[in-house]
Amino acid sequence: MPPVPPTVPQMPPQAPPAAPPTQPGYGYPQQPQPGYGYPQQPGPYGQPQQPGPYGQQPGPYGGHPTAPMQQQYPGAPTPPGGGPFKGKTGVIVAAAVAAALVIGGGTWFALSGGEEDKPPIAGPSGSAQPTTSASVDQGDGSGSNGRPAGDDLNAGRKPGEAKVNWLLKNDVDLPRNGADVFGPWIVGDVVVKGMYKGLAGYGLADGKQRWTLPLATELCAAAPTPNAAGTTVIGIKDSTAERAKCTVLQQVDLKTGKAGWKKDVPKGTGFSALSEVTIAISGNTVTAAGTNNSYGYSLTDGTQLFGKPASGCQPFAFAGGAKLIAAASCPTGNIDKTQHQVSEVDPKTGKPKWTYKLAPNWEVDKVYSVSPLVISAIQRDDSNQKKWSVIALKDNGTPRSTIQGGKDKFAPKCGGSFIVFGQNLEGCTNLAVDAGTLYMATEPASSGLARTNEVIAFDLNTGKPKWRAKAPAERMVTPLRMEGSEVLLYVDASYNKGGAVATLAPTGGTPKIVLQHPEATAEIENSFFGAKYAYGNGTFVVASDRVSARNDTEEKETKTMMAFSK
Repeated sequence: MPPVPPTVPQMPPQAPPAAPPTQPGYGYPQQPQPGYGYPQQPGPYGQPQQPGPYGQQPGPYGGHPTAPMQQQYPGAPTPPGGGPFKGKTGVIVAAAVAAALVIGGGTWFALSGGEEDKPPIAGPSGSAQPTTSASVDQGDGSGSNGRPAGDDLNAGRKPGEAKVNWLLKNDVDLPRNGADVFGPWIVGDVVVKGMYKGLAGYGLADGKQRWTLPLATELCAAAPTPNAAGTTVIGIKDSTAERAKCTVLQQVDLKTGKAGWKKDVPKGTGFSALSEVTIAISGNTVTAAGTNNSYGYSLTDGTQLFGKPASGCQPFAFAGGAKLIAAASCPTGNIDKTQHQVSEVDPKTGKPKWTYKLAPNWEVDKVYSVSPLVISAIQRDDSNQKKWSVIALKDNGTPRSTIQGGKDKFAPKCGGSFIVFGQNLEGCTNLAVDAGTLYMATEPASSGLARTNEVIAFDLNTGKPKWRAKAPAERMVTPLRMEGSEVLLYVDASYNKGGAVATLAPTGGTPKIVLQHPEATAEIENSFFGAKYAYGNGTFVVASDRVSARNDTEEKETKTMMAFSK
């Protein structure tokens, strides 16, 4: 673990009266996209603040925990170049980035993130009409998938262990730099993923391909979660040219793979020209947004419901779900000063129901939950370091609390494709939120094979920690979401220990194992690059979040997605 940098000076004075009284400082079911590990960049900071039992007490801005870090948006870019080997230039920066939140001396420090410097593994297929019959190993001894023929994946199962439903390998011919994987999404008995120029749906029980949807151009964006009926909207590029824009919306029924309406998002001109979008769904509204651009459309037929405001604060991203939350940038007349705000907006009109202004130079970074609303905010300085804060708001947009992290280290995993002029607000895991509590996983307390961590529960009314729950011995846990009243966890696999699905009671305690994956396939389960997880209908799916390989042979033999069930 890199050394913790010194603490930062006291927070700036209170915001102007116009601000609220207490200012804060990504074929499969959609799940987390981890990726972090760039070394921490320490810098010269001032005297430490006075630590409390869990760190800094609320200050003039509600006690922003502060966190210097290198500038790095979640989701580092894939370099445009290439070379004779596929993915050679994109090994480190191709996948999603998460902010590792390091807390010391009562102040939160965030590490810049990026994939570890290790060879990438190809992810699931997604091209038009892939041939899946040769790429599915159902654990019955008939498949290969990189293992000797006749090697049954379930042959070594011990009593009480889950079975391996199937194992897929890549079957898509990709460009030399590989491609990101969108999803996975579990919709009924189908698991769907998208990649490069297509989407594909597979049977959750047997891994057999149910449908494919070829795309004329490259897949470049997707709503993090479909609606309850399994309808979603993806973004595809407007041409096959090298500098094509990610500005075309395509509706898709994930149950059947049928394409619905298609719509070009207005690009604008000059500085306001839109080159890529992020997508969110709330009710019957889908939003497409980027810097200085925002639009809302009917999820049913693509009719435009609202557009960018003519003047004033401009939404640059939305978070969907039970509510539609907009993050906006407001004009300040000063290039060195930023002013961000968040609003709950009417999905039918785009008009704000209420607005919460952040303190000057604090920016909306992520939305951990829309109901209750919990946001991540950052403040960047001249040296590209970042301070970090997590703020909970009430239903009317007034401050509820600022999370007091103490001296622990955290790593929310916030992935997604790299966005130059926009921001993916959704998709963070390694945390979960219910009506009154934020559950966050710590970074491992030790390195090597004995890595382990904890889940800490924070009271959203006070921002203070309520309890800590340890992971199983020498294991790491990753909170995925709430499952009823309990926290759904993934217990990470290692080279010799199978992963597991577990739940944690809202009162803490010991995680309860729901699905123990086989020890015999632990090495395979642990090998997925930038692993993404999905759980539904009693089935757990693990998948790579990017496909990239050194050559065509390796690309086609790479394991990409795996499913477990009782």
